[in-house]
Amino acid sequence: MFENLTSRLTDIFENLRRHGRLSEADVDQAMREVRMALLEADVHYSVVKSFTQRVKQRAVGQEVSKALNPAQQVIKIVNQELIATLGEPSELNLKGARPSVIMLVGLQGSGKTTAAAKLAKKLRGRGERVMLVAADPYRPAAVKQLQTLGEQIDIPVFYQENISPPALARQAFQAARNGGISVMILDTAGRSQMDAELMDELGAIARKVSITETLLVVDAMIGQEALNVAQGFRQELPVSGLLMTKIDGDARGGAAISIREVTGIPIKYLGVGESLDALEVYSPDRLASRILGMGDVLGLVQKAESAFDQQTAEKQAEKLMRGEFSLEDFANQLKQMRKLGPFSQLMEMLPGQMGQVARHVDPRDAEDQLKQIEAVINSMTVEERRHPKLLNASRRRRIASGSGQEVQVVNQVMKRFRDTQRLIKKLQKSGGKDFGRLIG
Repeated sequence: MFENLTSRLTDIFENLRRHGRLSEADVDQAMREVRMALLEADVHYSVVKSFTQRVKQRAVGQEVSKALNPAQQVIKIVNQELIATLGEPSELNLKGARPSVIMLVGLQGSGKTTAAAKLAKKLRGRGERVMLVAADPYRPAAVKQLQTLGEQIDIPVFYQENISPPALARQAFQAARNGGISVMILDTAGRSQMDAELMDELGAIARKVSITETLLVVDAMIGQEALNVAQGFRQELPVSGLLMTKIDGDARGGAAISIREVTGIPIKYLGVGESLDALEVYSPDRLASRILGMGDVLGLVQKAESAFDQQTAEKQAEKLMRGEFSLEDFANQLKQMRKLGPFSQLMEMLPGQMGQVARHVDPRDAEDQLKQIEAVINSMTVEERRHPKLLNASRRRRIASGSGQEVQVVNQVMKRFRDTQRLIKKLQKSGGKDFGRLIG
């Protein structure tokens, strides 16, 4: 979503770095370009105006003029002011009597039902006992969708037919209390637009059960309209936070940058993909780093921790340092890598020069190559994976046919495997000391 903005800002910063010293005219020119980049990214004009004014005021002051590296200091100021614009992080409030009740509200099509399942899974991972409540009896298949998602993540879904959503919420609350549930998530109905009937029903639910958090689910793909939606709901309901969906989309991401400053509602979660694991706790400093092309190493580490099995990783590391590395190990590492998510998201999280180089790689090509490698290895027998030297010409033709690839692709996979083997042997001989040089 921020790809074009990141590219524009990276070019602006590169131009600044070419100047040994920065004049006020240099700063003015840079701020004009930043202003245009933000406006083109669909950031609200009032946010752009106040942001660039704050940056310019600091950039022409003493903290830059006396700095050893003025360009780097300006970039630091931009980063700090962008974090301020994105707003302070605000954690989900689950204190008080249990069960805590989280009500998800929003317009139809914003992704509430999927967001409810994602949030349930995330909270369950924090040790909470979670129950989902299907409180949208109007949209066709809404209840069935939530029940299906609940089955996928092994979380119970409460629903009763022929009962109003407020009464359903009350029954669900009693069931949650009796069942030892710590968090109850209400998936409420949406409309194509805000209306009195929708707001009255949401208000009636809030009168039946004590709501701990009211999260407004907003589709980031609708651009500036997201601001109007957030302001409209806030006028009618005590909205305590935002859950922005489809942050991984290809629309301009200005609404995500503007929404906190314009509406005053804190962002609590970002939906960053279609899988039920693709929900991130909102972190303005990490988001700012990604927008400015500085990567998100912490986010990458957290993804790795959640995706990789520690015992398996330790066993693989031991095998590597013994110089043992088969095609089975190669395939297992690829599977672990695929668990981290789409290649395009991983590239956004790489910092510095690595990130800049990775952005020139077409993520679709990388994904296709990973699939080809997996298909080739999966078409081998167990014996062939463990003893690659067995792969003569006839075996390679059979593997190519079985994987739907050309023999040339099989040969390329084997070349990559041999290159990886050689790298591991060098690492083994150096005790890991030459890791940086070898990767370079």
